[in-house]
Amino acid sequence: MDEDEDEVLALLEDEYARAILAELTTEPMSASELCASCDMSNPTAYRRLERLEAAGLVTDQQVVDSDGNHFKRYVTTIKDVTVTFADGTYDVTTTRSSTDPSDRFTDLFEGLS
Repeated sequence: MDEDEDEVLALLEDEYARAILAELTTEPMSASELCASCDMSNPTAYRRLERLEAAGLVTDQQVVDSDGNHFKRYVTTIKDVTVTFADGTYDVTTTRSSTDPSDRFTDLFEGLS
């Protein structure tokens, strides 16, 4: 068991981190959108997003709105997490999703056929 696996399990134990990951499976969202959707304060959302980013479970994308202002929108980088118990040990496996727009388009197109 390595430190990254321990951090993934610790984050999955946290109700706010789980809520953020669940919301981000629907669409990319800004921190303020996540606050509203997950019923949490800004500081709570930013702390969880920082931990989720450090663990590689979310990433951010810079977005420019119609007024020319820049802000971050977050996306999840995982499809699933599996915990396997065997021979007196456990292993955490994460299946990553693509965050590259062209790869996501290809995945979407292949899913339609």
